[in-house]
Amino acid sequence: MSTPTVDDFKNIANEFYKKWNFPNCVGSLDGKHIRMKCPKNSGSMFFNYKQYYSIVLMAVADANYRFVMIDVGSYGKDSDGSVLCNTQFYQRLENGTLKLPKLSNLPNSNLKAPYVFVGDEAFPLRNYIMRPFPRQQLASANDKKHYNYRLSRARMTIECAFGIASSKFRILQKSIETKVENADHIVKAICILHNVIIDRENESSRQCTIISENFNIANVQESNKIMRLRANRSNNRASRTAIDIRNIFVEFFKTNNITETNM
Repeated sequence: MSTPTVDDFKNIANEFYKKWNFPNCVGSLDGKHIRMKCPKNSGSMFFNYKQYYSIVLMAVADANYRFVMIDVGSYGKDSDGSVLCNTQFYQRLENGTLKLPKLSNLPNSNLKAPYVFVGDEAFPLRNYIMRPFPRQQLASANDKKHYNYRLSRARMTIECAFGIASSKFRILQKSIETKVENADHIVKAICILHNVIIDRENESSRQCTIISENFNIANVQESNKIMRLRANRSNNRASRTAIDIRNIFVEFFKTNNITETNM
């Protein structure tokens, strides 16, 4: 899985806006717990909040449910936020060695914004990571609700990617009974094969059509309940710049009434 170039990220962003109506988005981000047989002498390191043993697959997906970047092997006990902070691609974003496209005007707008990843409440708000507003800020803020809806709809691509991979490779639906090192290799191989299948079989992407068409605000509110259980709030303090960038997207969705694309 090659590291995306600036042009690759631009192509991903174009697809996200075309298919999911979220501009300047270079990927959706989430973690998946891969069930494991309890490793020997591991204590509770691999025991997760879902009450089983696992390693974590942290992944970024594009608009077509392909895995763009992955990190495999973190302890199941760790939150998604802390797992992300230890991934190579996050550290490269922090030190500037993973290049994203330069900020640009949002479509049909004079608003300028950087290119960003989208994630749920478990992840920190950063200049290059957009997350939803917490529920306590949504009581009388329709603009923020609409932003949450758009972000959550774009974020569905990573959940769809996990769902397609699990349906194709049934080993992900049960405990992997091998050493952790071997399990890491198995999961990495599955991610590569998943991308090959998406590229060769257009039918694979249609598995999420019903999810896309039926997605609404109620789905967002329900999924947010799970997000809060996974959130590592100590790592979620945002800078003023990151807050301002999120507000730019809020303003964009407020002034651009986008008709949803039927997938």
